[in-house]
Amino acid sequence: MLQTADGELPLDISLTFEKGQFISIYGNSGAGKTTLLRILAGLTQAENVYIKVGNEIWDDSQKKYHLEIQKRSIGFVFQDFALFPNLTVKENLAFALSKNDSVEIVSELIELMELQSLQNSKPHQLSGGQKQRVALARAIVRKPEILLLDEPLSALDDEMRFKLQDYILKIHQKYQLTTLMISHSIAEIFKLSDKVVVLDKGKITKEGTPDTVFAEQKISSKFQLTGEIISITKSDILYVIQVSSGNTIIKVTASADEVKDFAIGQKVLVASKAFNPIIQILS
Repeated sequence: MLQTADGELPLDISLTFEKGQFISIYGNSGAGKTTLLRILAGLTQAENVYIKVGNEIWDDSQKKYHLEIQKRSIGFVFQDFALFPNLTVKENLAFALSKNDSVEIVSELIELMELQSLQNSKPHQLSGGQKQRVALARAIVRKPEILLLDEPLSALDDEMRFKLQDYILKIHQKYQLTTLMISHSIAEIFKLSDKVVVLDKGKITKEGTPDTVFAEQKISSKFQLTGEIISITKSDILYVIQVSSGNTIIKVTASADEVKDFAIGQKVLVASKAFNPIIQILS
């Protein structure tokens, strides 16, 4: 059950995803996003649940079976990093290894996440972005079948968030992970996800590609707002620039000459001029 402002609500979800997919979980606070990840990880037990990963059953309430947390092939990254303060970066990663795991992956991840100069530092000596890189690296030391990310970038500034998105995508692809990430950022979802699942009051209301899920977002022809460029695609002789502003997606066309000035992640102003959207870079 979910504790919400409207009282207790059941979490009623049926979800199937393919190995290697990057799935984003989107929805308002209290929709059940974190509870869903905790149930997958085995941190929260549900009254009625069935979870099968590959050929292995993790939960089956009908048969009163619950696979222990330690036996689930899961990497979990929280918002608060959860690093051991008395251990160095390298020691934090090594601590996450299983008894018979090769230590080579620790060095591999330190290089991949560009932590070489920080490997002997302790968490209190690191910035928020550096701590999150360490937390990500530690979560995949055991090469988990599923990587769970609970709003890992929400506390970071824009520049650091864009960099960490690149790191997340890199490790997802390199280790062929199946990744589930909670995010409130439509721009982030467009950049990283193959699939997005929208939750509301404990139920799935939409699921599909980011394009199909957010395609219905519309606004009046008379507007002026700021947003972030999330994609630039060529369409015949023109380019289509998609801008995310809050929960709204705006599509603006641009010529080949105009599009040279724009890049994914830029903050822009979108306004109407003679009922046609125009886009300007914010300094």
